[in-house]
Amino acid sequence: MEALMAMDAPCTVDEVGCELAHLPLRTDAWVVGLHMEAAAQDGDLLLRLLEIGFLPGERVRVMARSFPAGDPLAVRVGRSTFALRRREAALIRISTTPPAAGAA
Repeated sequence: MEALMAMDAPCTVDEVGCELAHLPLRTDAWVVGLHMEAAAQDGDLLLRLLEIGFLPGERVRVMARSFPAGDPLAVRVGRSTFALRRREAALIRISTTPPAAGAA
C-alpha cells in the first residue's frame, strides 16, 4: 500500500491515472478505474467504493481536506458527498480530462 501512496505530487491538467488523493481542491475529474492490484488485500474496500458510486466515467471532486494532516477528505461523486481516508482515495484512479461523449 505504501507504493500507492508514495507519490505526493498533485494531479496535473490532462493527467490520466492520477490518484484521487492527489487531486487539488474543487477540481473536476472523472473516475477511470480502481487500483485493482490492491484487490488481494483491499477487496472489500474496492467493492464498497464501487457500491457507493466510484464507477468509471463518474465526475468526482475533492471538496475539503481535514486540517492539518489532510485526512480524511470530503469527496463528491455524482450528487453525493463522502468522507474518505487518503488511503481509500489513493485506490481511485482519475483523469482530469472529461470522457468522450457517449463513453461514460
